[in-house]
Amino acid sequence: MMNEWVIEAHDITKTFQMGEVEVHALRGVTLRVKRSEVLSIMGPSGSGKTTLMNILGALDHPSSGSYLLDGEDVSGLHDDQLAAIRNRKVGFVFQTFNLLGRHTALTNVALPMRYAGVTRGRRKRAQQALEAVGLGDRIRHRPAELSGGEQQRVAIARALVNDPAFILADEPTGNLDTKSGDEVMDILLNLNKDHGTTLLFVTHDPEVAERTERIVRLRDGLIENDKGGGA
Repeated sequence: MMNEWVIEAHDITKTFQMGEVEVHALRGVTLRVKRSEVLSIMGPSGSGKTTLMNILGALDHPSSGSYLLDGEDVSGLHDDQLAAIRNRKVGFVFQTFNLLGRHTALTNVALPMRYAGVTRGRRKRAQQALEAVGLGDRIRHRPAELSGGEQQRVAIARALVNDPAFILADEPTGNLDTKSGDEVMDILLNLNKDHGTTLLFVTHDPEVAERTERIVRLRDGLIENDKGGGA
């Protein structure tokens, strides 16, 4: 039976040692996200949202607390185990696209499958992912031959290709003009509408947040507010 919750984080703390000073980035965050949910995490600089994003994306370990990602307890995994889970369970979309400039869109999208050990059907799945974001006619183009909006679509296709438990989008429209940003948001939200893709946005942009179902606001390492968005 499929787990109802994609994210189950309970009493998460994260402390960094900065010289002789302890910095408490997260002070006991509890957050649950249902399958097919669309939410945003917001907060001022220093609120802990980047730290929380890194933990939810299986990029870092909490100092204490428990985290179940798609039903798997990942709190105490070693780095190599965490990397394997991350590759299978989380699709990342970053502000800076993070595409390999010498490779085509198709090759960029196929990379997560290669890291996951997929040997068959990589090209077909990568092409289908590009078609899903409206780039079926651009598969042989390199990043420099694509607009910013098209590069972000390639990044979305790459995030999708391993069928992750959720997509984690960190300021996905931050480097785009308004029109391209709106188009990228439309693509992501349509993935949720058409395929039930769970979406988690980390953003400063209230216009992005208001298009999501739920807005979680952090301040000083704690959840200050958790409410429905404008969508």
